[in-house]
Amino acid sequence: MLNKHTLIGAAIALALSAGSALAAVSPAEVAKLGASLTPFGAEKAGNAAGTIPEWTGGITQVPAAYKTPGQHHVDPFADDKPLFTITKANLEQYKDNLTPGQIAMFNTYPNSYQMPVYQTRRSGSAPKWVYDNTLKNASTAKLLDGGNGFSEAYGGIPFPIPQNGVEALWNHIARYRGTYIVRRASEVAVQRNGSYSLVTSQQEAMFKFYNPKGTAADLNNIMFYYLSFTKSPARLAGGAVLVHETLDQVKEPRQAWGYNAGQRRVRRAPNLAYDTPIAAADGLRTADDTDMINGSPDRYDWKLVGKKEIYIPYNSYKVTSPDVKYKDLLQVGHLNPAFTRNELHRVWVVEGTLKSGSRHIYSKRTLFLDEDSWQAAVVDQYDGRGELWRVSIAYLKNYYELPTTWSALDSFHDLQARRYHVQNLDNEEPSTIDFSQAVPDDGYFKPAALRRRGTR
Repeated sequence: MLNKHTLIGAAIALALSAGSALAAVSPAEVAKLGASLTPFGAEKAGNAAGTIPEWTGGITQVPAAYKTPGQHHVDPFADDKPLFTITKANLEQYKDNLTPGQIAMFNTYPNSYQMPVYQTRRSGSAPKWVYDNTLKNASTAKLLDGGNGFSEAYGGIPFPIPQNGVEALWNHIARYRGTYIVRRASEVAVQRNGSYSLVTSQQEAMFKFYNPKGTAADLNNIMFYYLSFTKSPARLAGGAVLVHETLDQVKEPRQAWGYNAGQRRVRRAPNLAYDTPIAAADGLRTADDTDMINGSPDRYDWKLVGKKEIYIPYNSYKVTSPDVKYKDLLQVGHLNPAFTRNELHRVWVVEGTLKSGSRHIYSKRTLFLDEDSWQAAVVDQYDGRGELWRVSIAYLKNYYELPTTWSALDSFHDLQARRYHVQNLDNEEPSTIDFSQAVPDDGYFKPAALRRRGTR
């Protein structure tokens, strides 16, 4: 059930808004951060039923068995057993705590889709410096014209006490994911018969907004750099994509370049945004589906609906375990439920409705944002007729070496085509994401570097 007080607060905030400008969060509200609220703005207390516990800091120590940066993660809750399993047969009993998209997954795959539910462990955590910056941002962060960017924030969640939907959306886009990451991973489009072919790439990202040695003045309007080189299959190997993601998307939209290994040419990729289909996803993922949702929010009107208690993937260490092979994980229609873990968590519900005159294949998107991390856990997407079409699911876990909560895998389900796409598979790689490498300078992410490095 939606939190009544949250709904009232959201309604008042929206009623007081004028354009994109809202009254600043009051000092009394800011003072709740770290007290009745977590440093990221979640409710610290558990729920009345006792099924969601109090947040007491999350994971603050790396498990003893985790020894080397880039090592596959050790499951800190490996001994936990499912409390119960939601199936099509008992769906009615639990549907109040499911999203429309999750319910549609049961209806689409009634004989195979299941959700094992475990004890809720509020494992979300972040470094103290990120918490400290979030506290500062709560008093200073401001939306730019139309909500297409923000300013007066750095190194933390920009709006830990959100006043409207677009602020909550920016919290997801600008959440903490380390400073510099390197990862080799694969993505697959799983066909109706369960067949798939891996596309493997080397991925690098530098989150300039979260450089502890930098300041807001150093950003030069860059939130992060993203670089990806395709390693296989052979027909795609050597291709590369470079993205400069901007903070003020009114002042300067996203910049993107592509490198074609066959032509040895670097070209601007101005269409790598919004609903442009991604080739490696076989059309199952749009450019702005990546990371559950990304890019400029300007084509939608965003509404902060309130909070709800939802069963979402959490502490999903098993789905990326090196002991789990892709052939066992990737089933017809969805991931093998035996390797998934779901928990009851409070989420912020944010609805985006396509603006009149704007173009996008999704007429509406509903985001379910984990309150402890601001990571989108589930996104329901509707077609032009207003019918539920696609469901995106993020399998969250704590990367305790930082620490931060981020998705282990993202899956994108087309309910009409009965196909799905999965990103960030690295079970069969010798290592997983590495946060420990030295942070490169900005020149490392210039377009000229694509041609030098984009070789087969």
